Amino acid sequence: MNEQDWLRTALANMHSGQWFGWRKTDDDGNKIPNDQRMTYENVVVIKDGITKPTEAEVNAKIAELQQADADKETKKASGKQKLRDLGLDDAEIKALIGV
Repeated sequence: MNEQDWLRTALANMHSGQWFGWRKTDDDGNKIPNDQRMTYENVVVIKDGITKPTEAEVNAKIAELQQADADKETKKASGKQKLRDLGLDDAEIKALIGV
């Protein structure tokens, strides 16, 4: 995932429902190009009762999600190796678990 995807995923995991959006104009009223809108600075809260998390909180959530993703890949590789150690070849492993 790219940086914007991680930001969007982290924000989505911090509260339920659609609680945030992206600013369309800067403080001077200039339109923010779509490819530049998805940054922490441009996050706006659109749901009552929710406050914007700090940048540190968002970065911590991103790090947590990235670590979980890395752990998943490590476990996948470990599981495949254990199946090889049991005597399965790569074709059998792929037929069994699809990867």
